[in-house]
Parts: sequence; structure tokens; C-alpha cells
Amino acid sequence: MRAELKDVPSGQRRIITSHDAFGYFGAAYGITFLAPVGVSTEAEPSAAGIAKLIRQMRSEGIKVVFFENMTSPKLVETLASESGARVGGTLFSDALSPPGGPADSYLRMFDNNVPQLKAAMLGM
Repeated sequence: MRAELKDVPSGQRRIITSHDAFGYFGAAYGITFLAPVGVSTEAEPSAAGIAKLIRQMRSEGIKVVFFENMTSPKLVETLASESGARVGGTLFSDALSPPGGPADSYLRMFDNNVPQLKAAMLGM
């Protein structure tokens, strides 16, 4: 994973997700994950929190947002439409996909997530 992400400049290592589920991954690979909701998928973001995140996305030029397989895409779609970003796809964090899916094992979860994250950080 480090080899895959080595081409991403440190100033571009920012990702928006629907909730804060990637703390360990971010720490391990030097990526800052920003989310309008904390660790719980049951929590509701505040309007002020969403507005603050949208302003940050605009000011930092973050153009891609992701949702996790365990959350509704509605919040991410709102962030995308209000900030001018696009939805980058589905990341797997708290649960794997069904057998035969894109992330049906721990290793395949990385194989699914990392290329999407890299493309988003590089602006592809």
C-alpha cells in the first residue's frame, strides 16, 4: 500500500468520507480523513459541521468525496453538490462485501479502496 501511495504528494493527502472510519488507515499511510460525522454511523451531522466541511473542501480544493458501504450516500451526495466535488465511489470500512464482491476479504478491501483513494488524491 505504501508503494501504491508513494506518488501522492503530502499536500494532497486529504479525503472526505461520510463518517470517521479510517483513523488507523490514515495514521498508517499519512492521509488525513475528514468527515461530517464521528465514528458512529448512527450519528447525525450538524448543519454547522456540514457547512464548515464544505468551506474547507472549497478552500483546499478537495474534489472527490466517498461514502462507506455501511452508510447512506445522501450526506455525501449533499457534500458533493454543495462543494462542486464528485462522488468517488464506495469505500469499505466497517464491513466487507458479500462473497464474490469487490471487498470480500480484508486484503480485497485494500485492493478496492486504495486505487480509488489514490485517484481522488491525484485528481484523476
